[in-house]
Amino acid sequence: MVAQIPAGQLATYGQIAELIGAYGCARQVGWALRRLALPSEVPWHRVVNAQGRISMSLSREGSDWMQRELLLAEGIPVDEQGRLPLARYRWIPPGASCGATSDPLPC
Repeated sequence: MVAQIPAGQLATYGQIAELIGAYGCARQVGWALRRLALPSEVPWHRVVNAQGRISMSLSREGSDWMQRELLLAEGIPVDEQGRLPLARYRWIPPGASCGATSDPLPC
């Protein structure tokens, strides 16, 4: 599902969990993405938390800063604290409707 997110768009961990039928498993999505070998063809950097932030953590071994740089390179503004305009760049998969997930989708 993450591989389908187009460049310049974002999804949340919870949104991905729901889209794959794993409602309530946002942390597991994050866990799986953190374990990808880098570099990866999977655009893991396009998945952020529901607050519209990069999940900053020492356990990410610098991938949070890598995520910020990759998003900036795609034209998505990210401030120094990892905040970004999620509503503006939210990916809505083809066939999905507003409110189809527990994360509020722009309509």
